[in-house]
Parts: sequence; structure tokens; C-alpha cells
Amino acid sequence: MRGLVLGKFMPPHIGHQYLIDFARELVGDLSIVVGTLANEPISGALRYQWMQYLYPNCRVLHLQDENPQAPSEHEHFWTIWKNSLEKILPHSPDYVFASETYGMKLAEVLGAKFIPVDLQRLSVPISASRIRENPLQHWAYLPDCVRAHYAKRICIFGPESTGKTTLAKQLAKHYSTTLVPEYARTYLEQQGGQIQSADLVQIARGQAASEDALIKHCNRLLICDTDTLATEIWSQALYGSCDEVVKKIAKERSCDLYLLCDIDVPWVADSVRYLPDNRLEFYRRCEQTLKANKRSYISLSGNQDERLNAAIQGIEDIDPLFR
Repeated sequence: MRGLVLGKFMPPHIGHQYLIDFARELVGDLSIVVGTLANEPISGALRYQWMQYLYPNCRVLHLQDENPQAPSEHEHFWTIWKNSLEKILPHSPDYVFASETYGMKLAEVLGAKFIPVDLQRLSVPISASRIRENPLQHWAYLPDCVRAHYAKRICIFGPESTGKTTLAKQLAKHYSTTLVPEYARTYLEQQGGQIQSADLVQIARGQAASEDALIKHCNRLLICDTDTLATEIWSQALYGSCDEVVKKIAKERSCDLYLLCDIDVPWVADSVRYLPDNRLEFYRRCEQTLKANKRSYISLSGNQDERLNAAIQGIEDIDPLFR
């Protein structure tokens, strides 16, 4: 038997997952049609990508026709939708599954049987529109790929030996969330601290990959112990130039808040620290880079408790839910 689920999935949530999983239990061949318009608040391409990620074993189709969205908008509303769906579907469905009453009429025009699922929202009391109003508040209803879209990224930034890793761990613990470690340390420690300019490309890629892998599992906040913008600064500081690949990665990625750590703490040497005498210059370079790239940041100084308290206040200013 063949089934059809049609939706905007803006964004997908566990109510959509319940609907689709229900349908999968009843039919062996399920088509999921993601209907999108060009001017919607979440891009159609992203929603299509999300549904492909969530249902790799289903037929996920992207319908981009600029169709009317309600019968009141066009006298031939149902004919338009019938033609659009028949154009994209490989075959006619036997069943139409929906959590909205429109599913009955849609099934009728497609010559299928309507299967209603949780019309009263008793199993999953949420809607995509409510989620869009405040996604952080409705976090529990979001699948991991959608959480990655809405999560806030916090970057601990600055020169060497300024307590960045300590602060990152404290913040991850305080917010019960995920910490992205500094990939440069992981990469360079296995090389005994030896670094060449070509290593910066792999470090930037590794840092970005770590963030993207871990953000799916964070609790509203992702705490990053540095980011790719710092990799660009390091390349300039060590070699006086920067590979275009690193620049591109740094430009395309940004955190919601940068916590710039001051140098008013003692230097502690280790095998992957390189500029003990240039921390002030490096700090200024960091601040100039944040300003030039229009990144939101606050400066942190003082002892560990003072830095932690200032960091928490800065994060709480992003959204009251973090209080």
C-alpha cells in the first residue's frame, strides 16, 4: 500500500514525526512531500534537507510550486494542488495521512482514503507556529537537526593561557550542555606541538566539523572553546598570511556571543602554546578582528568567579530562558 504525508514542516517537530511514523507502520511505500514557498521564514531547501535527514528510508519530495495556501485564495484551489502533487508523485497514493482536517478533502481529490492522526493534538500538543514564536521554550519538541538550527553558540575567545578552557567547562556544566573542545589542541598534541602553516586548514575544518557534530546534542546552548575566526588570527600571527580556505570558513561561521578573555592571569606554559611574550598584542588583534567582523562580544577580566559571573550575565542577556 502507498501513503502520502504532505506538510510545510516549518520546522519539523515530534508531532510531525508521530504522524510520519504512524503512517510508516501502515504502509510499505510512503511519500513525504515538503511543500514550500519562496518567501517563508525558514528556507524550503533547509526544510527539505531536514526531512531527508530524518527519513532517509522514505521518499522525500520537495514541492516548490507557488500554490495558494487556502481554498479561499483561489476558486480552483484543490485542482491546483491535485495537479501539483500528481506532477511530483511517482504514483497515486492509497492513503493520505494528516493531523489536519484538510486531509479529508485532499484524499478525496487524489482518489485516496483519509487516515486522521491526532487531530486534537492530544498526543503532541504543539504546532510549528508556536515553535517559531519561541523555539528555545519548546526545545523538547524539536528533533536534533532542528535544534542545531535554533541553538545559540557561545565562543570563548582570546590569547593563550587566559582561562578559556576552564571557563568553557564551567559554562557547559552550569547550563548542562555540550562543550566543543579546541580542535587545534587535539590536532597539535598528537604532533608533539609541531605546527606548519598547512596545519591551519585542517584545524579550521576540524573545529567546524566538531561544532556541527556536537550542536545536535546541546541543551539550547553550544559552548565553543574557540572557533575558526581564532584560527585565522593564529595564521596571521604565526605566518603573516592566511589560506583562503580558512578565511572562507571563518567568514561563513559565527557565534551568537564571543567571550573575550583578558590577559590579567599568569602565563602557564605547555607544549601547544607558542607566544608567551605577545599576549597583549594577540589580545588587541582578537578584539580588532571581532569588531571588524561585527561579532557580538563582551570582555572578561578578573578572577575565575568574576569571569564566570560576567559570562553568565552576557548569556542571559541573549534570552531570558537562560536565567
